[in-house]
Amino acid sequence: SIVGNGAVCKGREARGGGGGSEKSHAPLGGSSLDAENESCFDGGSHTEERAFMSGNTFGRLFRLTTYGESHGPALGGVVDGCPAGIALSEELLQKELDRRRPGGGTAGTTRKEPDAVRLLSGVFEGATTGTPIGFQIENTNQRSGDYGPLAAVWRPGHADMTYDAKYGVRDFRGGGRSSARETAARVAGGAIARALLAAQGISVRSCTLEIGGMPAPAFTPEDMAGAASRPYCAPCEAAVEPWEALVRTVRGEGDTLGGIVRVEVLGVPSGLGEPVFDKLDAVLAQALMSVGAVKGVEIGDGFAAARSRGSFNNDAYRPAGAGSTPGNPATNHCGGILGGISTGQPLVMTVAIKPIPSIAKEQQSVNAEGSPVSLRVGGRHDICAIPRVNPVLEAMAALTVADALLLQRRMG
Repeated sequence: SIVGNGAVCKGREARGGGGGSEKSHAPLGGSSLDAENESCFDGGSHTEERAFMSGNTFGRLFRLTTYGESHGPALGGVVDGCPAGIALSEELLQKELDRRRPGGGTAGTTRKEPDAVRLLSGVFEGATTGTPIGFQIENTNQRSGDYGPLAAVWRPGHADMTYDAKYGVRDFRGGGRSSARETAARVAGGAIARALLAAQGISVRSCTLEIGGMPAPAFTPEDMAGAASRPYCAPCEAAVEPWEALVRTVRGEGDTLGGIVRVEVLGVPSGLGEPVFDKLDAVLAQALMSVGAVKGVEIGDGFAAARSRGSFNNDAYRPAGAGSTPGNPATNHCGGILGGISTGQPLVMTVAIKPIPSIAKEQQSVNAEGSPVSLRVGGRHDICAIPRVNPVLEAMAALTVADALLLQRRMG
């Protein structure tokens, strides 16, 4: 529900496309560029300059390109660069998508989507062919009418204002391309990367360290191995009940929660990653930060290293013997990366997840004309991105390492 003062800006005027004088949310740029683009919504010759939307492809050799919006007919993607002969099936992709699928758990949205994936190309008789792998996931449970009252309002914490500023037009139905719904395609693409990594003995896993400021009790690596099968991707059973109670309380208050997730990549050989600008940790940080809910990434000890001393933070190398290989450190404060190159130890990332911005509490904002409004965000939303974000983070880590692996192979 929305209560506002002043007229609601719609259509061409809302986008600064002509007719009205209000242009405060038109795409950024110099006056000459704005003048050139005045004809865009009239089918002018400069439409491509204004409508171009980059940043939909990740990777250099193992490349994922995704498409689709929250309330469009479907989402999907294309993976290019996957070698031939990797075992792959729809069932393998579906297994990962089911972990992210909406409609389950106390913290999840009530929107129910089967997220049934269909492989369109690049696979023959259960194995990759080396050609582009296309896949598609249909949207089946949209309720676009829930977002009609929000068409000309900037929701706090969302990308409404920034999409208007960049493109001059946005799909307000569930956030369009900025919705977390787009991450379904990342998970499917990540499942293909995981198949490639599995053939090399490399695996990816995650667990939740904290929800809403409530940390998990102490746990062991053996506990973490079972996290994917527990609610909230909890690292131990003792964490589940307190988190469940917290989520129920916050849901009743009309509010949402954030959290912290650990992601690990096991079995990574030494030598992956490029020096200087394409360091493995730099690319991992980019990959994880590209997920909409993520607000921070630590590699290894991260910020704790800033409060440490060199004598503690250095990972001392051990001699061969006693079950270790020559040069294998006893600790892993560096998170498996030195100089931007993998050490052969597990890659360890800690990821900060912000609270879901769609809340049922009344908030103050403005409409596209700058007039004040009071709003409550309707629709169906998660209370916490965890645990549905966990397979998304794992997918981005898998895509990064798969790409680094192929880059290293290219070097011979």
